[in-house]
Amino acid sequence: MSDAIEPTSVQTGSEAAAQSGSNLPAATGDNAPAQQSFGGLISGILNFIFLAGCFIALAAAAMWLKERLHLLKERMRRDAAFARRVAELCGAARVDNYFLSLFFEAGNAFERVAQASGELADAADQMEMNARFVKDAHDTEYRGIYEVRQGSPYEQPTPGFNAVR
Repeated sequence: MSDAIEPTSVQTGSEAAAQSGSNLPAATGDNAPAQQSFGGLISGILNFIFLAGCFIALAAAAMWLKERLHLLKERMRRDAAFARRVAELCGAARVDNYFLSLFFEAGNAFERVAQASGELADAADQMEMNARFVKDAHDTEYRGIYEVRQGSPYEQPTPGFNAVR
């Protein structure tokens, strides 16, 4: 006894084409293409564009933060130089050493803020670059799938299902 399943009806390609007038499978029952409504199409387009827009907004925010941090860094360097200059002038005027040390400490604090804002600006620059890379990778990975899905009346497999390994 054989465990093979025997087909009940076999139809050649030419018989199927002659019967339906098309080389597409008949759309009956569970094999019918998923008809997507206009609202579903618009929703898919908006979701794809919204996600790409979020990546662009993240990159723009990081760029804005980086620019503001560079401005802060320059301002803190100017303030540190000014605090040292005031300390020197106060030293020439023979101001008490306690007050001179406060001016120098303020100048050093401004310098530390300038250094930290420079490091943070570098991190924001890296964040901007990473956001652009994510947007480009998203577009590269899913643009073709998105276009096929929007252009086809048939249900498409989920991303990665047909990946070639």
